[in-house]
Amino acid sequence: MRMQEKFARSRVLFVQYLKRDWKKIIVWVLGLGLFSAAFVPAFEEIGMGQGLQGMYETLQNPAMISMVGPTPIENAADYTLGAMYAHEMLLFCGLFAMILSALHVVSHTRKEEDLGLTELVRSFQVGRQANSLAVMAEAVMINLLLALVIGGMMSSYGVDTISVEGSFLFGASIGMAGIMGAAIALAMAQIMPTSAGATGSSLGIIGLLYIVRAGTDVSNVDFSMINPMGWTYLTYPFTENNGVPLIWAVVFSAIVVTVAFALEGGRDMGAGYLPEREGRESATKSLLSVPGLFAKLNKGVMISWMIAFVIMGAAYGSIYGDMQTFLESNEIMSQMFAISGVSIEEAFTGTIMMVMIGLVSILPIAIVNKLFSEETRLHLSQLYATKVTRAQLYWTSVVMAVVAGIVGILLAASGLGGTAVSALGDGSPLNMGDFIAAGYNFLPSVLFFTALGALALGWAPRLGKAVYVYLGYSFVLNYFGGILDLPEWFSKTAIQSWIPRMPVDPFDAATFMTMTAISIALMVIGYIGYRKRDMVEGA
Repeated sequence: MRMQEKFARSRVLFVQYLKRDWKKIIVWVLGLGLFSAAFVPAFEEIGMGQGLQGMYETLQNPAMISMVGPTPIENAADYTLGAMYAHEMLLFCGLFAMILSALHVVSHTRKEEDLGLTELVRSFQVGRQANSLAVMAEAVMINLLLALVIGGMMSSYGVDTISVEGSFLFGASIGMAGIMGAAIALAMAQIMPTSAGATGSSLGIIGLLYIVRAGTDVSNVDFSMINPMGWTYLTYPFTENNGVPLIWAVVFSAIVVTVAFALEGGRDMGAGYLPEREGRESATKSLLSVPGLFAKLNKGVMISWMIAFVIMGAAYGSIYGDMQTFLESNEIMSQMFAISGVSIEEAFTGTIMMVMIGLVSILPIAIVNKLFSEETRLHLSQLYATKVTRAQLYWTSVVMAVVAGIVGILLAASGLGGTAVSALGDGSPLNMGDFIAAGYNFLPSVLFFTALGALALGWAPRLGKAVYVYLGYSFVLNYFGGILDLPEWFSKTAIQSWIPRMPVDPFDAATFMTMTAISIALMVIGYIGYRKRDMVEGA
């Protein structure tokens, strides 16, 4: 009876949530489903002739293993289209599923609690934990549907090496990744004192799992099997078709969800197990200024991301020591790099820097969007009544975002370069300056994403989060563009594709200055809109 009271009316809430989120669910399932399964025809073209053998040799590079994961195939002759597709796509698709599910669970649990919506729901005859159960059930249903859509799409191509069994295992692996992401987020929603903390810690754990597996995949893949993220891609669809890791994933998710419900039952609404740090008895003088106030508001997210940039850079930098060993053991790849005149370290640096700068771009966008979130929560009302101008609010946020981007690039490039130079030793073809230059070569792309956020803030603030979508789109296009041989005009829709990848390509001053000027112009246009538009407080 006690259990029934806790979860009373959870089925009613579940149905209501499906009615509320049906558009989001359609976009989620079709969007991630198409991304996961729709590239099969493109991979067929890649695999023609000697394509499969070439991709196999390329992906045996420790640097590539750290990014996409391992394959159980031991020689190029056995590398099939299905093996290549799972090798390149499964880890990233599972990662995206985990992130989407985590964001969904936090937004419908802890965020609604912070906004007072959960208290309103509980004022009716609804169990104390019915909301969490309903949200978790919704997340499970979405990911099960996603798994079926992916499996159905992939098996429909009728490709010999992409079997029905492997297709649905591929889909189930991605769906299970999403369920684990939801479980982690539900637990963090109970532990952290705010929704922002729950989101940050959930994404931080997912990022940490990804970084740890990058190291274990290169050194000893057996250790990746004790990593929850490893259970999503070590199923090896289309080769070993090993469903055992999914059983571990189910057990892990069940345990984490059970712990989350136990934690929720023991805390007060609006509180967390990690209490918010008590503030000063009297405010510091820095809070008397707009920059000081905004620095205080963004301090937590800036420190968290800065630490993440260093860790990510160091994790990838540690792999450089294995690259020469790989070349010495692979005659084909050794000849390829000898002919090209580019070292394997230089080739990898350009690619990984593009990935890391994509991550760095998240922080400036978040800082710009923070101004709108404070506006809608009525936190700036008292400031509007003073002599503080809109120009101060807008430009303080934008300048702080730009500075955060500049510092983020320095930390990411330093983390990568420091560990890479150390791992390579005296024979390193690259020095610290090469890594710093390669990082700041991408500064215009960080400024451009910041400018897009500022433009949205000024003219259509509710579209601020759409900038993240374009960032994800640009990342995917750049990452898979070279593999899929996309048309140049299509590749150019991603902003990073306009920037040469140093140190392999030379610095292009004209492109650097043009993109920087465009970004500044967009920021100014955003300010014009911000100065003219109505404030949307309480919306």
